[in-house]
Amino acid sequence: MTTVRIPAGWPVTEEQARAAQDELRERVVLDEPGPPPGTGHVTGVDVAYDDERDVVAAAAVVLDAATLDVVAEATAVGRVSFPYVPGLLAFREIPTVLAALGALPCAPGLVVCDGYGLAHPRRFGLASHLGVLAGLPTIGVAKNPFTFTYEDPDARRGSAAPLLAGDEEVGRALRTRDGTKPVFVSVGHRVSLDNACAHTMALSPRHRLPETTRRADALCRRALKEATAGR
Repeated sequence: MTTVRIPAGWPVTEEQARAAQDELRERVVLDEPGPPPGTGHVTGVDVAYDDERDVVAAAAVVLDAATLDVVAEATAVGRVSFPYVPGLLAFREIPTVLAALGALPCAPGLVVCDGYGLAHPRRFGLASHLGVLAGLPTIGVAKNPFTFTYEDPDARRGSAAPLLAGDEEVGRALRTRDGTKPVFVSVGHRVSLDNACAHTMALSPRHRLPETTRRADALCRRALKEATAGR
């Protein structure tokens, strides 16, 4: 497990964080298709918090994209690096997530975040932020639509509907299991929306959430429990 310090110069105010978002958003790449689904590595990242103890734990779990078997995993623990502000949650998570990715013994391939990319009020959610800083193809797969609207997709697995900010499509509501609530997929960096949805389907053969998210969620919770034991 890697222990993380808050980087020097990390934003400490909402104004600084929004300025950083504005600068980094210009570097998001939207004209690359990304790696083909079912090939290479795909990595899930997730975080768990203990705000009372000022601790955040991040996990990165690498899967073989063809078999969904675990190839490698890593965790990192650090201080919570930013207060809770809706729309700026990436600033609480990025340092430890980057550390977990950096501790992996292999290339992560596509990175799947439990959250948003372009489906964000400022079009720069965690998946976009992480992708730009790490230089990796990233997508966001969220459990709810945030502030955006959509029409319910058909009940069959694989059905999708646009996730809309007014007339702008910022992602898709995607049904990964028959008759269950959809997940909400958005592009982060260096991946097309069609490909992001195809990856999400390939990663969700049995459950509503992708295997990447499920495994990273379990691992970061264990890491947090270990880090805070006895505190």
